[in-house]
Amino acid sequence: MFFREDLFSDVKMTYEGSLVHAETSAFQDLKIYDTARFGKVLVLDGVVQTTQKDEFIYHEMLTHPFMLSHPKPEAALVIGAGDGGVLRELLKYRSLKKVVLVEIDGAVIDVAKKHLRSICQDAFSDKRVELLIEDGAKYVRQTQQLFDLVIVDSTDPVGPAQVLFSRAFYADIYRILRKDGIMVRQTGSSFLQPLEIRDSFRILTDVFSEVLPMVAAIPTYVGGFFNFLVSAKGRTPLDVAFPTLNKRYDALRLQTKYYNPEMHFACFALPNYIKEVLE
Repeated sequence: MFFREDLFSDVKMTYEGSLVHAETSAFQDLKIYDTARFGKVLVLDGVVQTTQKDEFIYHEMLTHPFMLSHPKPEAALVIGAGDGGVLRELLKYRSLKKVVLVEIDGAVIDVAKKHLRSICQDAFSDKRVELLIEDGAKYVRQTQQLFDLVIVDSTDPVGPAQVLFSRAFYADIYRILRKDGIMVRQTGSSFLQPLEIRDSFRILTDVFSEVLPMVAAIPTYVGGFFNFLVSAKGRTPLDVAFPTLNKRYDALRLQTKYYNPEMHFACFALPNYIKEVLE
């Protein structure tokens, strides 16, 4: 059978694959398809979230540039990321003592454990992980815990995820970050969703002292470069020297398929059309 992603009214992606799982949770329509080219594909409300074949790009770029450049990250907070890929990459760091994952829809985690084991592996059962099924915005508003890194891995700013793009949400994250803390979030396709990165950039620069756009090429995310915004209280991923970064990377013996110390610095170099959007 064929299934179609209708993220944009004038641009539609069609995939060939078999339907493995389908359900409607309390928050969204959830499907898993099995395809020849991308392996199993997680689709929420008709939009592709991740695939077995290229998920490593997204999950590595949401974790390693920040974990590796931080002198000693000990606590991380993840909002969303119910597929477990971000957890898998974070847990490669021995310095990390605790990871809190807040996912509003527990059905996503259940499906990942059953159908996307190559992505989550055993991450959800790691003793360092505290798993909370609740609203991420409510959690950051109420928690008194402090973190070195906050990763916001949410869907696009519609429905229940809309609050995760607000100034109040970012201000709450700023409060719970330690001195050299960093927040990173995805902000969509730079070519097809330019307003998403522009609007988030304007809000974040009003909250954080440093905000850096970052890009990565992810095949299943339509439109070429995919955007991220990195917000820091002080130290940024560009403040680490290449020899130091390279030494840490080798010492940890990280098994990465996309990220490396050279890519660390290259991903912050922006095409002019993205610069123009931000200006």
